[in-house]
Amino acid sequence: MKKILLIYFLSFHAISELTLEITQGTEDPYRVAIIKFSGGDKATTDIQKVVFDNLLRTGEFTIFNNEDLLSIPQIEEDIVFNDFRILDIDFLIMGKVEDDGLNIAVEYQVFDISKAKKIRTSTVYGIPNKNRQLAHYVSDGIYQEITGIPGIASTKILYVTEDINFKLLISDADGSNEQVLLESTEPIISPSWSPDSKKVAYVSFETGIAKVYIQDIASGNRQVAVENSSQISSPAWSPDGKFLSLTMYQDGNAEIYILNLKNKNLTRLTNHYSIDTESSWSPKGSKIMFTSGRSGSPQLYELDLKKFNSRPKRITFDGNYNAKGSYLPNNEGIVFVHRADTNFQIALKYFNENFVRPLTNAQMDESPSISPNGNVIVYAIKDDGMGLLSGVTLSGAKFRLPASKGAVREPAWSGYLR
Repeated sequence: MKKILLIYFLSFHAISELTLEITQGTEDPYRVAIIKFSGGDKATTDIQKVVFDNLLRTGEFTIFNNEDLLSIPQIEEDIVFNDFRILDIDFLIMGKVEDDGLNIAVEYQVFDISKAKKIRTSTVYGIPNKNRQLAHYVSDGIYQEITGIPGIASTKILYVTEDINFKLLISDADGSNEQVLLESTEPIISPSWSPDSKKVAYVSFETGIAKVYIQDIASGNRQVAVENSSQISSPAWSPDGKFLSLTMYQDGNAEIYILNLKNKNLTRLTNHYSIDTESSWSPKGSKIMFTSGRSGSPQLYELDLKKFNSRPKRITFDGNYNAKGSYLPNNEGIVFVHRADTNFQIALKYFNENFVRPLTNAQMDESPSISPNGNVIVYAIKDDGMGLLSGVTLSGAKFRLPASKGAVREPAWSGYLR
């Protein structure tokens, strides 16, 4: 048995408000040797460090450097696989960076030590001054080859911070390259990515009432999603990007509506005296899940959009509080906030199981968001009264993303960006 990997990694960025901390790895991490990339300049060193850090941050790898190895091959023909078997290493990574000042590319190779064979050769091309993003793509390719799951180092996270003002921010998945999308003296809540990750929807109280805005990330241009005198909240994009599901208080009660983004038509989905809110779409867009108090306590319900006059079906029964649900990308189950005793935990329920799997054990966990590969959940927690982000992988690794100042909350994970 391989030992539990426990690491505590701090990544500080001068312009970033987030500090990423990996606090626990998986019980059986992959043991990977990364030979120092050839290339010889600063870009090579920077790219390899980002790749190293990305893999380490997942909590799923033990990384071996040159100084840890019995031999250091420079080309494929130099590899003595037994030197790596002796150290119980599972995979070997070799790479080179080609940079002519105008164009940059990374070629890397992955070798399976147990099979004594090369299992991947890839070349990733970058653009000037985007070496970090190039390294993220290299990391994702390595991660996928070893784990069989697409990597998420190149994705983004959307979140809200509160200090003097409220800020809506976007950063790389590791907390770097932070960008302010909106700053306001009034609250900002419920950020949501469009399926192509080019736009975001969110709720702002800047006019004194909750309104949903849609903002283009590249240009910064934004508009009110629907002109209405009612409070509107909890936007969620349909998988095809053509619709938003919303919570509207049009008749004084919270109900779920669907907004057609092209013609601005609204379709009402629910009609009940209880509160219906926090809608989310199934991966194929055929169902909508939402939180409702119609059974006497907050529970998750599901509507089948393919059926005419469909009635909401209750899908959670364990505990007296289940809310803020999201579907796993493979549609095998849902992730949600679950109250066990007095604690609010992030929980997972597979559709083929009749029990709930708690993933966290703090007192006040909320707002879970699932990575596009379905393997990581980021969520908001309270620690000594301070709001910060935390995360857990389905394989057991854990991390935190506390802000260097103020409180951070309401995370939302982007889709794949390439």
